[in-house]
Amino acid sequence: MTVATRGLTEAVFNGPLNRLIVDRTDESSLVEAAKVGPWDIVYDNICYSPNEALAAVRAFDGNVGRYVLTSTLSVYKFGKSPLQEEVFDPYRYEWNAGDRKDMDYGEGKRQAEAVFFQQADFPVAAMRIPIVLGPDDYTRRLHFHVERVMNGTPIGFPNVEASMSYISSAETASFLKWLGCSMLTGPVNASSDGELTIAGLLELIGRATGKQPLVLPENEAGEGNESPFGIPSDWVLDISKAKAAGYSFGSVMDWLPDLIGKIAAGQA
Repeated sequence: MTVATRGLTEAVFNGPLNRLIVDRTDESSLVEAAKVGPWDIVYDNICYSPNEALAAVRAFDGNVGRYVLTSTLSVYKFGKSPLQEEVFDPYRYEWNAGDRKDMDYGEGKRQAEAVFFQQADFPVAAMRIPIVLGPDDYTRRLHFHVERVMNGTPIGFPNVEASMSYISSAETASFLKWLGCSMLTGPVNASSDGELTIAGLLELIGRATGKQPLVLPENEAGEGNESPFGIPSDWVLDISKAKAAGYSFGSVMDWLPDLIGKIAAGQA
């Protein structure tokens, strides 16, 4: 097991662990890291642009058995759900050279997928996941909602009846391991079983906090109070491809109410 990072955060692993210092945005740095191989499986969690994808394709050419890219629900547009992998086809999507600063997050991931699936000579799978939630979430997006409900602060949403997929950090790790060891290639959706409307999420928060969420239209909530979960319409993943290949997802209700309760109690 080898972890390649910039070296700013200590990697913790229960077992032997090698460490490499790598600048993911510097192709020469990536090439030097790739030379340490050959690699059985490479997990790429920080590829955000076509240029970064192309650098990896060149660096690991002939030196990796399998490559797993962390992608995102954001490759899909809002609307008709549940969204199957074929809705966005990276094998035919036109890509152009560019860095992450040249495009938004979703477009960066679309083009990164396109580069890998059109240019790589090694097997590639792209895990498309929704918002990842857990006690260790540095973005604190779920905390944002729980804390505002506890404080009686309004939260702005464009549509509380819109449904969205979620996945826990623990299941994300479990699925990544499974996908890397599977024979699946191409894009693969992954999320907890069961969709949840924004209204349903707020109901769970209300139960955990004993407070009634104060919900306003997004344009009336005030600056800084717009929900990071605010979506205009449904955004739900179809996870039947992974299920058909043998992966069993847990239900969103198996972990989300407990996580909300821990955040409300100051335990996460």
